[in-house]
Amino acid sequence: MKETLKKYWGYDSFRPKQEEIITEALEGRDVLAILPTGGGKSICFQVPAMMKEGICIVVSPLIALMKDQVENLKKRGIPSLLVCSGMSHREIDITLDNAAYGRYKFLYVSPERLGSGLFLARVAKMNVNYLVVDEAHCISQWGYDFRPDYRRISEVRSKISGTAFNGRKPPVIALTATATPDVAQDIMRCLDFEKPNMLVSGFERPNLCYTVRGCENKLGQLLKVCNGVQGSGIVYVAKRRTAEDVAAFLVSQGVDATAYHAGMGNNVRSAVQNSWKKGEKRIIVSTNAFGMGIDKGDVRFVCHYDVPQSPEAYFQEAGRAGRDGGLSYAVLLWNSTDIKRFRQILSTSYSGIPYIKDIYQKVHSFLKVPYETGGGKGYKFDLNEFAKTYRLNASQAFYAIKYIETAGYWTLTEELEIQSKLSVAVSRDSLYGMQLGSEEMDNFVKTLMRMYEGLFGGYVTIDEERIAKVGGYSVVAVEQKLKMLGARGVVHYIPKLHSPILYLKGERLYPDNLYLSKSDYESRLQRDKARQDAMIEYVTREDKCRSQLLLEYFGQKESMACGMCDVCRTRLRS
Repeated sequence: MKETLKKYWGYDSFRPKQEEIITEALEGRDVLAILPTGGGKSICFQVPAMMKEGICIVVSPLIALMKDQVENLKKRGIPSLLVCSGMSHREIDITLDNAAYGRYKFLYVSPERLGSGLFLARVAKMNVNYLVVDEAHCISQWGYDFRPDYRRISEVRSKISGTAFNGRKPPVIALTATATPDVAQDIMRCLDFEKPNMLVSGFERPNLCYTVRGCENKLGQLLKVCNGVQGSGIVYVAKRRTAEDVAAFLVSQGVDATAYHAGMGNNVRSAVQNSWKKGEKRIIVSTNAFGMGIDKGDVRFVCHYDVPQSPEAYFQEAGRAGRDGGLSYAVLLWNSTDIKRFRQILSTSYSGIPYIKDIYQKVHSFLKVPYETGGGKGYKFDLNEFAKTYRLNASQAFYAIKYIETAGYWTLTEELEIQSKLSVAVSRDSLYGMQLGSEEMDNFVKTLMRMYEGLFGGYVTIDEERIAKVGGYSVVAVEQKLKMLGARGVVHYIPKLHSPILYLKGERLYPDNLYLSKSDYESRLQRDKARQDAMIEYVTREDKCRSQLLLEYFGQKESMACGMCDVCRTRLRS
């Protein structure tokens, strides 16, 4: 184990619990690993996968994180693949072919791809050593981020096989940072564990100082935090507009800050993220779209400008501070407006089953999907345009759409930047006989032909930035040339699309056939209310250590007061 760790990752020793988890996996046992944010979850499956023959399948809901991990593995000389939303059928087909017959060690898959016939047919031909379920709490309907597509993992498990364990089924390695005891048991049941097997690292973060500040002037308090704590920081906010406004305020006060949210293009987000990771920007102000898988150990503070919706979300986001072990701060700002917002969100999130059913029909009408059609297809979906069309409250409609997703009828992806597509509209002989107007345009077309095979056979995914780099053009010039060729009928060019995609799981149902369980609805409502209540208790109580409150929520009943949080410091002063 240590030789593999040293060879590929350069570390001499493991973090707490990693070695035990890897040992369980190497012995072929299913294992659920609950490690705090920054606890090194990826090492727990990557090391055993490198020690066993075959390919490791990793299921994760976070496309940005998967891309990041695949790139990091490739940099270490470990051949890895990715299948996710936004890829064409041909791209997925080629990738799965490589996974089945090539010499690859990891295949990362987004959950919505699991149910496709193409994937299930190919996975049966793969020599699988492990099935890894990242963010495993998503499989539990009682988890705070339930994803119905995760329920397909058990079907995938029934089809996989491999030689790594002498004919025995490949084991499951499930990982999460946020699972209460009830959710942990549900995870193991849903994944068909042969025997319950859970390894939990202590949730204590002895280097993290939790601080809660009740304040009406949040901007003033935030400025004090940014000026009072040196080093890199993350500020979490609830809305995209707030991210931009808060970042602008900090910059106006001389603080080196920048905004980040899912509404930005991929290139912009990547540039912002990289500048912050490299230390070129000190503070990033973001929605919860930021942070998953970010390997930056020297974050000295995480400040929540808005109160998160659950202790799970707060613990995960706050835990991104101090991953290097150095003293760091988790600061949460709140006032009575937050509590009102909480209750309003709960009311907006649960508008009643009749309303949710009505939204189901309106969405299909908006997408122009007739009854008994649409199953298995994906559609661009603009929430604001939808709400405007039917004169709906956008937030209320959004929560209804997400509820229908938890019921398994469709999947609404995160905002995706679907890559540009290109095909040649004329025959090969016709193209080479054309006078394109200039030597520069002739050279541009030759560059395209060299870079992308198959342009004459159908649409091929292209990258304008890569074309620009290879040909010595600006990105704008590449886009202009492609549009000019399109206008002349030489090519079919589909520029990249930045939009959420709604995938319909089945055909559109008539109103009488749409089933939404009343008991499930009430259970979800009560559980979300309990999470809100726990979060309100966390910010309002002033008589118990903040760390102990969080640990108790996650089932760790015995713990010492941290001695550092605002409650403990007040006690020490008194």
